[in-house]
Amino acid sequence: MLDTKVIQQYNSLEFVVNQLVEGFMTGLHKSPFHGFSVEFAEHRVYNPGESVKNIDWKLYGRTDKLFVKRFEEETNLRCYLLIDNSSSMHYPVVAEPSIKTPDKITFSVYAAACITQLLQQQRDAVGLSVFSEDIDLFTPIRSSIDHQKFLFAEYEKLINSFSISEKKKSNVAASLHLIAEKIHKRSLIVIFSDMFDTEANIDDMFNAIQHLKYNKNEVILFHVVDKDKEINLDFPDKPIKFIDLESNTELKINPKILREDYSELLSKRKEEIELRCLQYQIDFVEVDINQGYNSIMLNFLKKRQKLH
Repeated sequence: MLDTKVIQQYNSLEFVVNQLVEGFMTGLHKSPFHGFSVEFAEHRVYNPGESVKNIDWKLYGRTDKLFVKRFEEETNLRCYLLIDNSSSMHYPVVAEPSIKTPDKITFSVYAAACITQLLQQQRDAVGLSVFSEDIDLFTPIRSSIDHQKFLFAEYEKLINSFSISEKKKSNVAASLHLIAEKIHKRSLIVIFSDMFDTEANIDDMFNAIQHLKYNKNEVILFHVVDKDKEINLDFPDKPIKFIDLESNTELKINPKILREDYSELLSKRKEEIELRCLQYQIDFVEVDINQGYNSIMLNFLKKRQKLH
């Protein structure tokens, strides 16, 4: 594991992400996944009927096979990264969220940035959408270095610009429907969300996700949670005031009183989400913000490999 204490001293999100990805790739090749295809291929197989001007004849002489040189504008994959930026994603409330002590949005931004870096290494095209009550950002999908730098600037804004006093309600279903109308067919769509929606139920949310799958798109849902606090309700057994980040509703209660019922309720909700994902052939990955980024990158690369 990369020592986050060492790299957190650097302010550049891009630098930190480069270190995370480099550490992950090094570890991947030393792991049981050795041989897992993650390297960028400089050539692709020649398709009969294409122009012959880009055939690598030297490689043909060595291999007796026809390959075409791949140029930067050519892409293997179109990938849209969708980040939920509603107020609930800014939990837990910490003075200065960082890679070492993230809230859910900071974790999601770093995870999305890691995927962006992997996509760039393989010259895939990437676009970014940020949503809450509405679509806050929707970028074109490109593979250029300039576009990657633009995305990293947007990631920096996401981490640094939010005020906890700013209330953004979750409207996952409506936002995903709007995004689905903008997305090209045959793309990979990666969603980072806690799947809290103040305006819709699970049926509505999965109708929206099914809309995303229209036109033969593939979807990965990274369900972002703080497992200790949100799942296990790991708080002292004494009266505590809980405040809803989106509505400001307050509730003062001893967690011991409701921990068992709460855990059962959350478990049923997770099972329902997983069942719906299975039904709609959506890759579901629950990620704990306290467990690092390797599982995000590994699940993404597994999915990418299946698509090729």
